[in-house]
Amino acid sequence: MTDVTAAKTSPVFDESIVFPSAILLSAFLVFSLQPIVGRLLLPSLGGSPAVWTTSMAFFQGGLLVGYAYANQLQRIGSIRLQILSHLAVLIVAATALPLQVSTVLGDPNVERPALWLLITLLISVGAPFAALSATAPLVQAWYARTRRGEAADRTYRLYAASNLGSLAALLGYPLLLEPIMTLTGQRWLWSAGYAVFVVVLVGLFLTVRARAVAQVPTASTVAPAATWRRRALWTALAAVPSSLMLGVTSHITTDVASAPLFWVLPLALYLGTFIIAFGDNRISDDRLLSIQVVLVALCLSGMYFSEDNFVLQLLIHLAAFTACALACHMRLYSLRPDPAHLTDFYLWLSVGGVLGGGFNAFLAPVLFTTVIEYPAALVLACFALAAAGNLKDRRLLALWAIGIVAAAGAPLIAALRGYDEAAVLGMRLCLLACVPLAFLVRRARLLLVSLVAALAISAFSISDYAQGGAVWRNFFGVVTISDVEDDALSGDVRSMTHGTTLHGAQARNPEIECRPLVYYAPATPIGQVFANLQSRKPALSVAVTGLGAGSVAAFVRPGDRMTFFEIDPLIVELASDPFYFSYTTTCARGAVDYVTGDARLTLARTPAGGYDLVLFDAFSSDAVPTHLLTREAIGMYLSKLRPGGVVVLHLSNRNLQLRDVAIASAEAAGGVTLLQRHSPTEEDSLLWESASDVVLVAKSREDLASFSGDPRWVAGDSSGARPWTDDYSNMVGPMLAQLFENLDL
Repeated sequence: MTDVTAAKTSPVFDESIVFPSAILLSAFLVFSLQPIVGRLLLPSLGGSPAVWTTSMAFFQGGLLVGYAYANQLQRIGSIRLQILSHLAVLIVAATALPLQVSTVLGDPNVERPALWLLITLLISVGAPFAALSATAPLVQAWYARTRRGEAADRTYRLYAASNLGSLAALLGYPLLLEPIMTLTGQRWLWSAGYAVFVVVLVGLFLTVRARAVAQVPTASTVAPAATWRRRALWTALAAVPSSLMLGVTSHITTDVASAPLFWVLPLALYLGTFIIAFGDNRISDDRLLSIQVVLVALCLSGMYFSEDNFVLQLLIHLAAFTACALACHMRLYSLRPDPAHLTDFYLWLSVGGVLGGGFNAFLAPVLFTTVIEYPAALVLACFALAAAGNLKDRRLLALWAIGIVAAAGAPLIAALRGYDEAAVLGMRLCLLACVPLAFLVRRARLLLVSLVAALAISAFSISDYAQGGAVWRNFFGVVTISDVEDDALSGDVRSMTHGTTLHGAQARNPEIECRPLVYYAPATPIGQVFANLQSRKPALSVAVTGLGAGSVAAFVRPGDRMTFFEIDPLIVELASDPFYFSYTTTCARGAVDYVTGDARLTLARTPAGGYDLVLFDAFSSDAVPTHLLTREAIGMYLSKLRPGGVVVLHLSNRNLQLRDVAIASAEAAGGVTLLQRHSPTEEDSLLWESASDVVLVAKSREDLASFSGDPRWVAGDSSGARPWTDDYSNMVGPMLAQLFENLDL
């Protein structure tokens, strides 16, 4: 039997409004907090994609704390007392407001950046985030307790409503909030929203207080608790899409920019799959598996062998991720317990989220030298539906085993062929062959998925990432150093690749080893600037943001001094080791110094008027550290110049057209600009000279006079672009501008 406290008055508010409102608003606040805080913290750690990955792992941990607290709060018999207790927790957590990033720890420790980031997040937003995170399962449990006569599915649909509020926050932030509001305004708006939520929860308390409230049900009316095996399955099915979400986010942001637009797209799709899986819309397992295998095959076949249009690759990756996450979440929904155990269910979902996100953020960089966790999670997700109902079929298990053995031999065959073009083409065709098989061989689902898994490993083994060379991985990304034979340079060329982007190369031929290559060759805009300044000044003081292989150190003459401002200690170690590169040691004939830490923070501490040249060349893979291209950042660079000095902004990028916004930001900082779009001749390209976009910035036209007479340099034109500031940046415009430029529109 269930004890019931009789109500003496009618409800103060309509329950059909107050319950969903509380869930929607709390979810909106939880998921709008994440991109706001990510934007606030990004400049401190060089704009690395790992900032968001680590932050997401923290937020998943905060979600776990909130869900565990909600599960414990359910032990209190009275719903009214639960609500009052939760209100008290929310009010105590409000002492961390207004929203801001704590400065207690000072500047980041680049040797242990993840630890600094986690502690800073805990101090800054840990309490309000955990308190808000507990609201969704609590409100659902309260609804289930007050409406036990209704269908259980209606309670779970409130979870879909929660994810709808989260989705609105994530899509609204990059499309509406970020483009029109400064970070300061965003902080205060969020803090005001928190106060409104407390008022809504008071309304919920008054509504519950005014009606009959079911107390804790007796043991005879409650369905049995889930077994530990079932909880482990919940955890695994939640962990895989969580890992996938961070994997696809890192893959995207590594080559574009670590910015809210590219953070929230995967997270929004992740939440959208919850809405579909926990709502009324259902997709058959067979149909979803077919779609899933097709998309995973397309994704894997393009991941290692294709440099196709970024937008196409982006769509394929997001579609594959969505299908995989939906498969896992639909399986979760099919395994949901009675609403009496709802908070236990969400607690283990949260444990899975923490395990998946924590693996990507903390374990994978230590265990793997390449980002293999992402394709591995894609393949694992295929088993969420594939394993259902087929494990007892011995014939399928036999086919499964044969398929694994056969496909696992593909890397050996490819190795025997020397990883030639035929082997690469064969592996790609095998992956693409899974597309028709996904629709024609539905019963042999385990065989099909296993083939995809084995072929994915094979694809990885013959990809550019696995074709020799030394590989390192840390918080800031994956660094590869490899040698390539080049007849034009009469020997090998040693290159440094960060992520998927070349960050410097050096000829191993002793006769030309000190000739800078790629973006820094003598005929490039950067080479021209050094030649110009050195022809006019007997000694130069140069600041360089971003080290790479240290190519520009080859320009250092006796009497010159060059200081590299580099956030990644690993890059400093590699570039200064003559075993790998000798630009900064043998080739540089003057002093070369290194300062570790974010260039914006460390360069700002140097004396004003100390440099003849400030070279901006800081990229994480091909991603843009936006905080280094704002009006305030460029103004700081200008303040460091001596009379006649210049700032060089190296803006080459595959996916973003940065010229307009950089010129707009420089002019907003009071600078004047010149632009050069350099394209090497066919002969120069054979000598490893690269095309590049470079903007020159100076305090006055007089400082650019020696460049203005050179027809290769033209006056800068921002084309009406809005300058970036520390309070505002927008990735949509540069991405669309690059897309239109590629299409010649």
